[in-house]
Parts: sequence; C-alpha cells; structure tokens
Amino acid sequence: MLLRMSTLFLRTLREDPADAEVPSHRLLVRAGYLRRAAPGGYTWLPLGRLVLDRVTDVIREEMLAIGDQEVLFPALLPREPYETSGRWTEYGDDIFTLKDRRGADHLLGPTHEEMVTLLVRDTFTSYRDFPVSLFQIQTKFRNEARPRGGLLRGREFLMKDAYSFDLDQAGLRAAYDRHRAAYQRIFDRLGLDYTIVSAVSGAMGGSASEEFLATSPVGEDTFVSCTVCDYAANTEAVTTPPPPARDIHAHPPAETHDTPETPTIESLVELANARRLAGRSDWTAADTLKNVVVSVRRPGVAEPELLVVGVPGDREVDLRRLGAALAPATVTMYDWSGAAGVGTGSRDAGDGDATGTDRDADGDSSTGTDGSRGGDPGAPSVPELVRGYIGPQVLAKLGIRYLVDPRVAPGTAWLTGANEPGRHATNVVCGRDFTPDGTVEAAEVRAGDPCPACEPGVLTVQRGIEIGHIFQLGRRYTDAFRVDVAGPDGRAVRPIMGCYGIGVSRAVAAIAEQHHDERGLVWPAAVAPCDVHLVAAGKGPQTEAALKLGADLAVRGLRVLVDDRTNVSAGVKFTDAELIGIRRTVVVGRRWADGYVELRDRATGERAELAVPELLERLAEPTRTRYR
Repeated sequence: MLLRMSTLFLRTLREDPADAEVPSHRLLVRAGYLRRAAPGGYTWLPLGRLVLDRVTDVIREEMLAIGDQEVLFPALLPREPYETSGRWTEYGDDIFTLKDRRGADHLLGPTHEEMVTLLVRDTFTSYRDFPVSLFQIQTKFRNEARPRGGLLRGREFLMKDAYSFDLDQAGLRAAYDRHRAAYQRIFDRLGLDYTIVSAVSGAMGGSASEEFLATSPVGEDTFVSCTVCDYAANTEAVTTPPPPARDIHAHPPAETHDTPETPTIESLVELANARRLAGRSDWTAADTLKNVVVSVRRPGVAEPELLVVGVPGDREVDLRRLGAALAPATVTMYDWSGAAGVGTGSRDAGDGDATGTDRDADGDSSTGTDGSRGGDPGAPSVPELVRGYIGPQVLAKLGIRYLVDPRVAPGTAWLTGANEPGRHATNVVCGRDFTPDGTVEAAEVRAGDPCPACEPGVLTVQRGIEIGHIFQLGRRYTDAFRVDVAGPDGRAVRPIMGCYGIGVSRAVAAIAEQHHDERGLVWPAAVAPCDVHLVAAGKGPQTEAALKLGADLAVRGLRVLVDDRTNVSAGVKFTDAELIGIRRTVVVGRRWADGYVELRDRATGERAELAVPELLERLAEPTRTRYR
C-alpha cells in the first residue's frame, strides 16, 4: 500500500481543538485521524480508519485463534427481547429508543446478550452442539449524558463482544480462562500497559468479572493494587475488611451535647476536643459518623426512595461505588432545595456541616446530610430530618432505610448528629442505639487502606481506561429466554454463558494516551497506519526518488506514506511526520545522489544514514531492532 500526502484526505492542525480535554483527543484530531461529527460521535478519516482496522485485525485474529466464530447482529433491535430480560427498564435513559412507522418500539444496540441468546436457542437443540463461542465487531450506542474525552466516552463506538455457551460451570470456567488469555495476547500485541482487576458486573449481570485497565492519568476508572500480594480491583469492587464485633454494652449511655458553629468535621472535632466531650480529648474525624442522604430510583418504580448512608467522617461517599452496589438502581444526592420543613440547623447546599467532611463524590461541598446541587427533585420530603445534624437513632422510627460502611460494625461507638439543630451525640453505639438495615461499600477508597486479601499489604491507587471486560454471566439470559437443550440422558440442560467485551475504538484512544510525547503521536508498530513514512526533503529530484523508493517498499509488502508535497517546506513535513507518529521515518534528502538516506526512529530519536540496499534490509526487520 502506498499513500501520497499530496492526495491524501488529510489536514493537520497546529492548534488544539477547543473541546479537546485529553491528549488522545487533542492529538488524534490535530494529526488528522478524526473529526468531530456530533457530541460523542466522530468521523474516522483515512489514517484513523487504518489504525482502527489494524487494531480490529489483531482482535479478530486472536478471537479466531481460540475457536470463536464471527457473526454480525443488527444495530437496530426490537424492544421485546429487552423487555423479557428486564434491561429495557434497567438501562433507562442510557439507551437510544425510537419507534418505527407502525409505532413499535426499538433501541440502538448497547450490547447483544439478548440477541445472541435467542440465536443460539433457535439454532441448537442438543448437547452435541456445545460448547459454542460467537463474537462480533460492531458499532454500539449509549446515550451518554456528558460525552467527553473524544473516543474515551462517546455515544457511538466500535466494540468487540463475544459470548460463550457451555453446559456446565467447568466449561464456562475453561471458556473464561481461554478468553482471558486471548485478551492478554491482544493487549500485549497492541503495546498497551494494562492491569487486570476484579470488577462488578453492573447491568450485565453474572458473577465473576474482571476488567482490563490501561494505566493512564486521564482514565475514568480508579483501581487499586496491593503492595505485597497480587490483589488488584476496580475501586467499585474493593471490599472493606470490617473490624471485629464488640460488646454493645461496653460503652456508657449515649449523651447529647450542644455543638454550635460546627459546620465541618474539622470544626466539630476541634470543639469536641476543646470541651472534652465524653471525657475525651483525642477525637479524630474517623471517630465521627457521617450520614449522607441520597435518592434511589429503581427501574420501573415511579417514586424514588430516600436512603441514608453512614460512613466514618474521615471518608467521602463515592457515588460510583454506591451506585455499583445498588445497581440497577440509580443514585443521586438528595435535593434539599425541595425538602420543606427541614430543621433550622441546615445550611445552604454548598456549605458543609458538622457531621460530614468537606466534599462528597459529586464534588459539591457537603456534610453528613447535605445533598448536592443537581439532586433528584422527585425524592420524598421528610420534615423530621434536620439537615446538617442527622443521627441514625431516628431513622428506623421514620421508616428510612439505613446502610452503613462495614467499618460501622456492631459495638462501635460514634460521635454523630442528634437530629436536633446545633446538637450532636457521643457514644452512639451500633447495635444498641441504632441498627442498620445492612452494610454497603460506599466510602471512598484511599491509598494506604489495608488490602482485603492479605494482612500486611496496603493499597495503592491508580487511574485507568477500561479497554476490556469479561464476565461469567451464568444463566441470567438462558433462564430469561428458557434456553434448554437435550442432554446425554435426554433430560433438558440449560446452557451457562460468558461474555467478553473489548472497546475497539476506545483501545485506539488508550494507545494514543500511552504512546505520545510533546511533539505528537508515537504509534506502536502493530497499529500504526503505515510501516514507514518517507519524507522528500528538498526541491530537486528528491520527490520523485521518494515516490520510487516508496513503490519499491510497497512491493515488498510494507505500508508506505510518502510526503511528496511540493508546496510546503521540509520543516513542515518533519513537524507533520512527528505529529502523525509513524515509528520509522525515512528522509530522502541531499545525499540521495550518493545513494544514501536517513532513517529516523520516532520512539527513540535515533538516526542513521544508510545506503538504500541496507535500508531495504533494515526495514524488513522488526521495529524493535535498535538503529545503529
């Protein structure tokens, strides 16, 4: 393949696009790989399409190598299968829905578990047909509320999704391990630095679940790893080791105190120590109990539920962790602006109070009970709750569900709100003065937290881009669609499923995030749009010489991009070559007359003058070869 810059549909930019937030977005647009078509949607230009195809080819090769067979489902899907599985309602506003001319409901496919299950049900009837694994590479659609980050969070994206069907758990485990190993080979070939972490299944359902996260400071996923063992998990899946249960009668009775002018945890702790509340002068934020009010909307239920979440006062509530724990319900902070009759101890929505820390998960300043701006205005009003001073002692009487962090274990005593304006209580004991309705993983995870898997280890926190996710789905979908096949003894057997996804277009962005410098992109050889970039530097015979050399390389099976433009300077050509980011650049310059060219390595900066025969031999070698 030979591409000429003089005729290539390409326009590089010197300035960053105004809406670019992350390096991959900025560089892919500037280098002429992408153009924004709509919010969350991008047009792939010729160079971008070549990169996307090379990534796709790597994925397809590895899927075929493990015996998966490729299919292609429609993107426009009927409502009925998703009603049967329950996901038409569960997805809520996250899917695009539409009606056809007859008034029938459809959706643009976000994922295809329902369709592949129906396909297998209608095709296979005997145990002899199994196991089977199918995959597709197809455009998917999600109605993102705030698309951003270019390809990292879009409304339309390319995805590879695979589905395995086995007759028992052992078969599922083998299929899961086979796909897991294939994913490792794929991401290794793509040149990605990634971590495999435990994850939650979310709307997909199922049990065992792992994510492949490409390490990046711009990643939307936060994950942890242990300093001692091999434990790694998405923060949404991290479990908190609870303290040992204690004697609930080992503490003095609860006592209520006047605590005026304590709008933050820091001010409450300062006052508690100054006044030696409960005879103590060693109070810390971790000794306080913060009670956060949220609104929970369940799929198919019109009215939201009011829920209070209790966490130690030195922690913030992580709405993503809470949302993952309560999925498929959606969670928002309680909207206090519509809560009539709230007690006089309240503060404005932007202020802190005496039972919480400085900020909650959505970034708004809040306290033990403050809601955030942008909460759920449909949540019920509870006049008996005193904003800023909620204590768990009254929640059961008010009929409000109360979930607590695992650290709030039976027998633990807390400094918390007294549900009276300007007052807090000490020695409020879990299991004696209040009884939670359960525990929930909702508190933020921090570096230095103890590892859930080993005693001496502590957690480190990093950010990553989700590039792959694998699930052991179990029988959620085969149960929903009553998929039964005849077993060896003639009895019905219900297959068990696995699901394995890769964000193909997102992988392109992840590669760009990990492989760039201040001058532009630096593509790994396996995904670069071309194998070599020829630059004709000079106004003499160099242009024709570069085209001839490019044709010779293309005949040898290399993908070649030749900058044969005559209306730009050599400096512009070199700047564009660095921005475009093809690993090997060959400069056809003044020494061409002597039979020499210059070979540049975009990744290392190394340069070498080579005779043309030596160049041809060198370019036939893998790009990992270091240039002398």
